[in-house]
Amino acid sequence: MTASQADFEAAIERTLIEIEDALDSCEWDIDYERADAVLTLTLEDNGSQVILSRQTANRELWVAARSGGYHLAFEPPGWKCTTTGEDLPTLLDRVLTEQQGEPVTLNLS
Repeated sequence: MTASQADFEAAIERTLIEIEDALDSCEWDIDYERADAVLTLTLEDNGSQVILSRQTANRELWVAARSGGYHLAFEPPGWKCTTTGEDLPTLLDRVLTEQQGEPVTLNLS
């Protein structure tokens, strides 16, 4: 079932806040900056970035990482990658681990 535009917007906002909260309490030195619905994560050890952005026209959340770009569709109750099938927590942990060079877990739900 496809989410309504209002559901999509609410899901984006909840998701970005949840990621920010997880970053505030994680053990890794990952800075973040948010501008509207673009969240940029910067790994302080090596300066690499992971960027999450809202794509309203497609109703997707995009994740840009060294390993590529990922498009996630909102399928209540969460986000699912259209190419890998991973949910957002799994995808984020994977790309952050790849870029950090050691296991990263954000403890997202």
